[in-house]
Amino acid sequence: MRGAETGSGAEPAPPPPATALPGDAMIILVVRNAVIFPGTVFPVTIGREPSILAAQQALRDEQPVGVLMQRDAELAEPSALDLHRIGTVANILRYVNTPDGNHHLVLQGDQRFSVVDFVRERPYFTARVQRIEQRQELTPQIEAQAIHLRQQAVEGLQLLPQVPQEMIGALQAATAPDALADLVAAYLDIKPEEKQELLETVDVSARLDKVSRYLAQRLEVLRLTQEIGRQTKASLDERQREAILREQMAAIQRQLGDTEGRGPEIADLSEAIAKADMPPEVEEIARKELRRYERMPEAAAESGMVRTYLDWLIELPWALPQEKPIDVAEARRILDEDHFGLDKIKRRIVEYLAVRKLAPTGKAPILCFVGPPGVGKTSLGRSIARAMDRPFARISLGGVHDEAEIRGHRRTYIGALPGNIIQAIRKVKARNCVMMLDEIDKMGRGIQGDPSAAMLEVLDPEQNSTFRDNYLGVPFDLSHVVFIATANMLDTVPGPLFDRMEIISLAGYTEGEKFQIARRYLVPRQAEANGLKPEQIAIDDEAIRRIIGDYTREAGVRGLEREIGRALRNAAVKIAEGSAATVRIGAADLDAILGPPRFENEVAMRTSVPGVATGLAWTPVGGDILFIEATRIPGRGNLILTGQLGEVMRESAQAAFSLVKNRAASLGIDETLLEKIDVHVHVPAGATPKDGPSAGVAMFTALVSLLTGRAVRSDTAMTGEISLRGLVLPVGGIKEKVVAAAAAGITRVMLPGRNRRDFPDIPEEVRDKLEFIWLEKVDDAIAAGLTDAPDGEDGEPDGAEEGGE
Repeated sequence: MRGAETGSGAEPAPPPPATALPGDAMIILVVRNAVIFPGTVFPVTIGREPSILAAQQALRDEQPVGVLMQRDAELAEPSALDLHRIGTVANILRYVNTPDGNHHLVLQGDQRFSVVDFVRERPYFTARVQRIEQRQELTPQIEAQAIHLRQQAVEGLQLLPQVPQEMIGALQAATAPDALADLVAAYLDIKPEEKQELLETVDVSARLDKVSRYLAQRLEVLRLTQEIGRQTKASLDERQREAILREQMAAIQRQLGDTEGRGPEIADLSEAIAKADMPPEVEEIARKELRRYERMPEAAAESGMVRTYLDWLIELPWALPQEKPIDVAEARRILDEDHFGLDKIKRRIVEYLAVRKLAPTGKAPILCFVGPPGVGKTSLGRSIARAMDRPFARISLGGVHDEAEIRGHRRTYIGALPGNIIQAIRKVKARNCVMMLDEIDKMGRGIQGDPSAAMLEVLDPEQNSTFRDNYLGVPFDLSHVVFIATANMLDTVPGPLFDRMEIISLAGYTEGEKFQIARRYLVPRQAEANGLKPEQIAIDDEAIRRIIGDYTREAGVRGLEREIGRALRNAAVKIAEGSAATVRIGAADLDAILGPPRFENEVAMRTSVPGVATGLAWTPVGGDILFIEATRIPGRGNLILTGQLGEVMRESAQAAFSLVKNRAASLGIDETLLEKIDVHVHVPAGATPKDGPSAGVAMFTALVSLLTGRAVRSDTAMTGEISLRGLVLPVGGIKEKVVAAAAAGITRVMLPGRNRRDFPDIPEEVRDKLEFIWLEKVDDAIAAGLTDAPDGEDGEPDGAEEGGE
């Protein structure tokens, strides 16, 4: 096995550990329609998982494999009873995993063997074998048979259009009669079952006789072919030439005993094209390709390509299936069953389904669910498919950077395939499926083109009725496909693509919603996943609430489900060990199971001194609180900014500082002081990039707090953009920010007055917890956010110096 090679990407993850095997056990590689003879080198393509695992394990162990052919080539998963009992021990000379997903081996046959018994069948076949030694004496009879066979083989090679000199050399080099018989048998154009018969013929004399008889039949065919070829060398027009070539093929097939030829295959393809219900222009192209395929010899390189193309055209669902009427009430029930909360989203989906019911042929909008991870965007698509009683197809667009992933490759390329859209439709076998385009915001752009530009045609109801895939080369109607896209953020979605979609935002869940989701969905699902029955496990409500508050901080519920799974696995260990029949998990048990709490409420501690304000931020994974810290040091009136702030956020800080300088007198700040100090503004979590204008109010409040000595109220958070005139301008992400504030223990939030329109979007349980202060000017923020008098106890922030006063 030394010197075995693997192609790029051929090293897979190791298989699961196997049990110890007997000393005479051998890994068995099962093949279809292929027989390997000792002393020959033979390429084999494998695709089934057991065969791949067997080859990879043999490579790792540096051991040969036993090659056995299965009796029925159509069986996808043969058992031990379906395999021949005599095969060939072979060494793997080369192992290549090509980009198209195929695995190719180059095997060198070594010796015949017979199976004593099979040790196991999974994950791959392993058997105890007995090697068959070739010890027959060289008699005059055998020597004469070998000479006759070599003469026949040389004659057959000379009848070929091009004489392969290396084959003649190999025949001359094969001096042993058994090796000569195996070499000729390996290259004989006979059926695999006949080759298996030759492999099982251990007696050398009998094997030489059988190979000679098969070779004599092939010589007759070659002589007949050569004779017909001489008769057709005259100058003929194309139609006459085609007729004679057909007659030539028929004569060869008659000699081979194959009287049917390609006729039944062509008839089956023609019938399948008729039943596919293709549009007239598509059927015309399919018939044209079928005529080309019929004229091609089977050995032609293009034959397989045309056959694959015909298969794609036939298997695509060209006809529109009979649609079942949409039951709006049942759709609402399914949505409520699958998802808790999301009332606004469910209402829009029900409206969407109602319109589809009343106007089935209308052009429906393309919905795009936008929200942080884990809030249920993909599962909403599955629920829509259930509600409409249609097949569901999902395409992941994350990381796609090749236009051909959407439109497909042209058929002239090796390994060409249609794009993901057509592949998904063929897989679900429905032209009116619900197709989820997952992570549409994460498509890239590479040297192979821009996939987002290819999506413009797919997601345009005015154009997608004639979508043209590069591989198919014919229009395919996508207008009845219900497209639903998902994204975490819209910043990276190109404008034209954004314009084609109706955006539906899914904000993060509140603690109350997370509790209901955990109780209704996550706990039962994790209990089932960990093999626990409902009567064996119970988890207290307070424990769930503590997991939500102390161990997770996210917009969705994926982390919550992981923590619940950890708690239930701890219970599963106790039940599996027999130490407990039932387990109840309380809030006090979580420290021992999940460890100490990961999150704590630090708002009061961080905002207890002047110069520190609590802002609200929006992130792709939901809202969050943001601390703005300001301090002063001797200097010349400069502003220092740290915390990895983006350009827009730095400009907000500059605007806030200029506004403080402009209003110093009215705010009670000594103007001469500002000329003697530098102000340093820092936003903690310095490793995280931050940007956006919505921290303007918080920065202004922190600066005023620092310079007046009045602390910011520890129960208050704020957001809003400011202008140099002192106006508070509206910002986005209000719902996510307010939900994050409530989760962090904030009781008062200050929001721009022009964001009142977002108030109905805030969950009612969050609205009940908070006091809302609407800001029109920065003066409103100072009046509502700062304490009434300077902090006499600790009027200066840590590290502040008075040297500049």
